[in-house]
Amino acid sequence: MKRRALLAVLGGAAAWPIAARAQQPGQVRRIGVFLGLAASADDPGVAEILRPFKAALQEAGWVDGRNIRLDFRFGGGDLAKINEAAAELVALAPELIYATGLPPVQALRQRTRTIPIVFSLVADPVGFGLVESLGHPGGNVTGMVVWDLSIGGKWMQLLQEIAPGLRRIGIMYNPDTAPYAPPLIASAKGAVAKDVAVFECLTRDDKEIEAAALLLGNEPRGGLLIIPEPFTNSHRDQIIAQSARFKLPTLNPVFGAVNRGALISYTYAFDTMI
Repeated sequence: MKRRALLAVLGGAAAWPIAARAQQPGQVRRIGVFLGLAASADDPGVAEILRPFKAALQEAGWVDGRNIRLDFRFGGGDLAKINEAAAELVALAPELIYATGLPPVQALRQRTRTIPIVFSLVADPVGFGLVESLGHPGGNVTGMVVWDLSIGGKWMQLLQEIAPGLRRIGIMYNPDTAPYAPPLIASAKGAVAKDVAVFECLTRDDKEIEAAALLLGNEPRGGLLIIPEPFTNSHRDQIIAQSARFKLPTLNPVFGAVNRGALISYTYAFDTMI
């Protein structure tokens, strides 16, 4: 995500005519920030997301603690926590909410049709009913699409290129926080040879991550593909550690994975980071 792109979307959302939220000049304005991919403010990825966000705001003349107040909430890949955080943010009645990840945006939209919501790191917003179309989103939700769901085939292709002898490939994700997984998996399966077995590794906690890695590691020529979503993002380090422990060739498109030790990634550009 580039600063100018984020600035354009934030500026457009802030200009939406919501009379009930008009404020007097000089009054501090309130913005909600819902980082659904992080478990807490201490998550290493938080600073990487907030750097371009705050830079875009400052470029437009908005500085946290001076003329705006930022209220933060986190999801951490836990659907109950995501819903709770969404309810808290809406209750604060901010003038705008910036949210990352599909489940957090869905949770917000279920609770408000008036507060402007700007999203990033979301796939297929039209298919999931967040916007009417990419050209004319309508409603109170807008943002930037992270990638097309057909990218699953490219992920699988790259994994087989770095480990051409693979015969069993697991696709890891949490079904509770990755509603867009089925089309990604279908795309990925379409890119494998007939003699390669592909199966889903459904993981909801660290023990299931370890179990999936152990299963694949004990199989001859096993590999792993990670679907980026709130759970796999917040458990990024555990997934990377288990992949290394069992020597699994792994393609990990989770945000910031390569910088944390993952073998290879293929995903969007976020500011200057891949």
